[in-house]
Parts: sequence; structure tokens; C-alpha cells
Amino acid sequence: MSKHLLFDLDGTLMDTAADFTKVLNRQLEKHGREQVSYEQVRQTVSDGARALVRLGYGIDESDPAFNAYLQELLDAYSEQIGQTEASLFSGIEHMLQDIAASQFQWGIVTNKPSRFTTPLLENFPLLSASAVVVCADHLSRSKPDPEGLMLACQTLGCEADQCIYIGDHLRDVEAGKNAGMMTVAVSWGYFPPGTRLEDWQADLIVSSPQEISDYVFGKRHV
Repeated sequence: MSKHLLFDLDGTLMDTAADFTKVLNRQLEKHGREQVSYEQVRQTVSDGARALVRLGYGIDESDPAFNAYLQELLDAYSEQIGQTEASLFSGIEHMLQDIAASQFQWGIVTNKPSRFTTPLLENFPLLSASAVVVCADHLSRSKPDPEGLMLACQTLGCEADQCIYIGDHLRDVEAGKNAGMMTVAVSWGYFPPGTRLEDWQADLIVSSPQEISDYVFGKRHV
């Protein structure tokens, strides 16, 4: 049985879409653009801030204004973290408490830069207690490259095949497989309607954090 669990952050442990919706709509209003819905942001945010600029402004990176809008969004999000409306997904707190009370170590591997990750986690003591946090700027290559997962293993002092990687995006599953880890896909994350998690070929698909606990503690089998 694996003794180490690694989690993606946004869309897996935390619902951060409300913060992104607020800051994007604030910027869109400033520039006289139409507002976007929480659901639109929720379905887009896993692809990063660039995807949110494309969503909100209807432009791509070839537009001369793109980088200015992007930087404005990132700066606004950095300020929003101090008054975050983000929350743990239902059941995450109980699951992490169970893991913390066991022999298992756990950590976070995210494509989110530490500029945003560190202050965000400071608002959630349970997440700050993780054994390792690997962010995008700690690496030369982001997921689906396994570099971040391998760095987490090095920090934990374990082999990749002793870890489970849990996430809400195809690139999480691909990163886990590329690292040689067991992979778990969560169904409560950020992806468009009609997404078939079965197509990702994760080792396990779960619909609640309790199912992760059940597997880890031997109450459920793949």
C-alpha cells in the first residue's frame, strides 16, 4: 500500500473559482466588457490565467493588449488572496484530518506559482500542515511533466511507486503516470460539461473525498 499522497490544489483540494470570478469580472467592468459567470470560470480556470483572459476578453496571445490584461488579472488576484473567498471542497477537511492521524504523509503539487500558493495556504492551517508543497516556479517544466512529482518524492524521501497522485485534470493523471505513480481522478473538479473522466484512464475515479479515505485505509479496492 502506498504511504504517501500528493494532491493537486485548485479543483482538487480547494474551490478557488469564486476568487477568479470576482477579480476577472472586476477587470472586465473596468474595461467595459461583459461579465462572465462563475460556471464559465469554473470550467476554464484549470487552464490558467491566460485561458481566463481569452474567456473574458475574447482575444488570444496575438492581441497587443493580451499581456497587459494578463498582468492586470494576476495582480488583482494576488490582492484578492488576502480576502479570499476560496474554500475547501466538502469532505476535504475530514479526509485530511484522517490522513494526518495516520502513518501517511501528504503533500501538494500544483501548477500555481508560489506567489499565489503560499499566501493562499496561510489562510488554511490544515493545508499549511502538508509535508511538501511544490509550485510551478520551483520547476523548469510543469505538469504533465513529472518533474514536480519527482521533486515531491525527493523531499518526502520516497520512491514514486510509493505515492498516489490525486487531481481533477487530464494533465494530473498524465503527470502521475509519467512519474510511475498510482493516479486518482476526482469528479468534483474544474472541467467542461460532458468530460468523460474514464477517458483519462486514471487508476481510480472518486466522487467524494471519503472515497479517497476508504481506498487509503483499505475499505475500497480498485
